[in-house]
Amino acid sequence: MTTLLSVSRTLERCTVLGPGSRAVVWVQGCPLRCPGCVAAETLPFDGGTIRSVPELADWLCALDGIEGVTFSGGEPFSQAGALAELLDTVRDRRPDFGAMAYSGFRHEALRRGGPDRIALLDRLDLLVDGPYVAARHGALRWRGSDNQRLVPLTDRYRSMLDEPDTSAGVELSVDTDGSLSWAGVPPTPGFRGQLEEQLAARGFVLRTEARREP
Repeated sequence: MTTLLSVSRTLERCTVLGPGSRAVVWVQGCPLRCPGCVAAETLPFDGGTIRSVPELADWLCALDGIEGVTFSGGEPFSQAGALAELLDTVRDRRPDFGAMAYSGFRHEALRRGGPDRIALLDRLDLLVDGPYVAARHGALRWRGSDNQRLVPLTDRYRSMLDEPDTSAGVELSVDTDGSLSWAGVPPTPGFRGQLEEQLAARGFVLRTEARREP
C-alpha cells in the first residue's frame, strides 16, 4: 500500500527555513493552537492535498542545488511515519540529503511519543522544537520565540549553531496567477496581518491554500 501525506503546500527552494538552500514541505494538520500562529491555514486536519511518498520523493530528487528539505506545517510529527519513509526513499537515491523539521512539541516529549516519532527524529539532522509563544517573540534564526530551541540531532549542522543568532528573515514570491506567497519566520510579531493589509492595498492576494510545485 502506498503511503500518503496530507500536504498544505511545497516550495522548491528556500534560504530562510534552515541551512543553505532547501526544499520545504508544509504538512496539513496540527493538534496545537498556538496563539499568533503565522500559518493558521495549516492547522485543520481536513484540507490540504493528498500526496504520495513516491511522488514527493521523485519531486525532491529532481531538484538541483538544494541542501535538503525542511518539514514544517502544521505539525510534522502528526505524520511522522510517512515523513520518515519519505526520507528513506529520498536517501536511497540521494544519500547525503539533509533533513530538518519544526515541531510544537519538545524534543524530550517526542522521544516518548511512539515508534513513528522516534523514527522521524532518528532521520533528522536538526529539529526546531517547542510551541510558538507570542509574548516571547524574537528575531531569531529559523524560529519565532525564544523558548524554541535548535536541537542538533546529527553533526551535519552542529557547527552552524555557533553563528550569530539573528533572524533569517522572510522570502516573498509572486505566482503566475498574480497571488503572492511567503516563507520564513517573521522577525516581528503581527507580521502576517500587517503584510496582508499592505498587499491588499496594492491589489495583491496572499495565497493560503494548498500549492503544488510542478
